Amino acid sequence: MKQRILVVDDEKGIVSLLKDYFEIQGYEVITAGGGLEAVKKADAGPDMILLDINMPDLDGLSVCRQIREKVSCPILFLTARVEEKDRITGLMTGGDDYIIKPFSIEELGARVMAHFRREERKRHPGAVKKEGELTIYYQERTVFCGLRRIELTRTEYDILAFLSLHSGQVFSKEKIYERVRGYDAAGDSSIVAEHVRRIRGKIAQYTDQEVIRTVWGVGYQWIGWTKK
Repeated sequence: MKQRILVVDDEKGIVSLLKDYFEIQGYEVITAGGGLEAVKKADAGPDMILLDINMPDLDGLSVCRQIREKVSCPILFLTARVEEKDRITGLMTGGDDYIIKPFSIEELGARVMAHFRREERKRHPGAVKKEGELTIYYQERTVFCGLRRIELTRTEYDILAFLSLHSGQVFSKEKIYERVRGYDAAGDSSIVAEHVRRIRGKIAQYTDQEVIRTVWGVGYQWIGWTKK
């Protein structure tokens, strides 16, 4: 079965270009010419979404917020915005990547392939990690504290899973960002600190156990359940 990409942009030329390119690469492509149409097309179950940010009817950030709860596939923003705060806002909204317009079609194709490879790795059967009251089900991508599920965003879970699978090792923000995103993107590693803060806050709703330690000047380390 072909992997399905939803392309969303109000510029018809870009939509046509991306549709032709990715169909030649062997993907199934569905398109939307605006944000409102994108929300509807997201029900088609795409495997990846290429989402323009600047659209007149409903901007890409709003689309991402509306559909993120019902789609788990990677969302890649296409944007002319270059300010770091704009990129961070997009990623914190639920996006997985961004590419600046005007972009190289080959670079976009490589980004898409990298994300699909990462998604494929996630589909492999995984183990269950249990530490104290904390249980991580890697295959289901869920985390529980006792019988209570900890609701994590896609990226929050990816960071928690990566660190927990490398218990005791210390990783810089840049390395964490690169590993969970699937490509070298050190320029946006600053959002890792915000994601870790949110992960800790969500775990703290159920226990005062600290499982992720900050190693000042270096990065973060999974220390697991240490409470006796």
